[in-house]
Amino acid sequence: MTDGERMSPGRRTVLGAAGAAVLGTAATGLAGAPASAAQRHGGPAAYRDLPVPYVIGHRGTAGYRPEHTLGSYQHALDLGAQVIEQDLVPTKDGHLVCRHENDISATTNVSDHPEFASRRTTKTVDGTAITGWFTEDFTLAELKTLRAKERIPGNRQHNTLYDGRWDVPTFEEVLRWAQEQGRRLGRRIWLHSETKHPTYFRGIGLPLEDRVAALLRRYGRHRADSPQFLESFEPSSIQRLAKLVDTPSVVLLSNAGTKPWDFVVSGDPRTVDDLVRPAGLEWIASYAQGIGPTLDLIIPKDASGRLTKPTTLVRDAHAQGLILHPYTMRNENTFLPADFRRGTDPNAYGDAFGAFKTYFATGIDAVFSDNADTALLAAADFRKH
Repeated sequence: MTDGERMSPGRRTVLGAAGAAVLGTAATGLAGAPASAAQRHGGPAAYRDLPVPYVIGHRGTAGYRPEHTLGSYQHALDLGAQVIEQDLVPTKDGHLVCRHENDISATTNVSDHPEFASRRTTKTVDGTAITGWFTEDFTLAELKTLRAKERIPGNRQHNTLYDGRWDVPTFEEVLRWAQEQGRRLGRRIWLHSETKHPTYFRGIGLPLEDRVAALLRRYGRHRADSPQFLESFEPSSIQRLAKLVDTPSVVLLSNAGTKPWDFVVSGDPRTVDDLVRPAGLEWIASYAQGIGPTLDLIIPKDASGRLTKPTTLVRDAHAQGLILHPYTMRNENTFLPADFRRGTDPNAYGDAFGAFKTYFATGIDAVFSDNADTALLAAADFRKH
């Protein structure tokens, strides 16, 4: 997902693996009840069978582990997240790896490697000049010599405990991990995988969609009932994927007034404002199963950062048969609407449960969260009422 969205007792996780197991049991039915089709299938048989609202572990569980590491994905699974997200970028030799951005300056220790000092460069990605080290300038073997680290240590100093513990995983390694965990747990592991900057990568001879589709077919995640979502901020990437696989897909939508980069390149005059209107949603529904809007498109904020009145987006999307996966909920004050901040420390936890309750009340189907345990408890509370 996008960035930016871009030591207190609350820092501790609030739901352990045992609690997650309870939630998982509750989600799939009462003990002793006849097995449903979903249960016989080893969990939800299709995305419509997931317990609404469900929780998507954002970059794994980025609130507790460095993002996009096998440690982050495993922790999200252990906490009970129903779906776990990866962002996909290519290496120089065409492998897909899991990084939020192709610029790996902030998420790896590449700057500590003198042998790669000359690789530091400035590139323009989606219209923005960025100086750093980029995955497309490294072979997979070279990337594997690096170690992952916390991207925002100023906000999440505790996560720096894990700096250097894990490497940069390939998408295929994550698919194998999901397969292994599925066998261990006796159910399918749901993933949510994003093509990052697809127009940019197509322009430098590293198109993403064929590579993604090939791996999905190899691991049996290419069908309409696969435990897999695909996502992209570029509608044309989702359209390309829809021609290659039947995997459910979600068009991500950035802030109001912005324009998908593929629209900029192609000269399409539409903006996100057009895509969230009924005609735009109808167009998305012709090739995708859902949308992933910013939370601000669900409930806008005023100039002070407080929530205002919900828009009609949830109702309008559902009218077109689309599911909604808004992003991103985080527990820290600095990321919460002003209504739910507590105290003056921007990195302390605020009233995340209050924020979850407010967003769930709009009727969204799921939410991306950096703190899967908090989100799961909030979702369980919401389903009780």
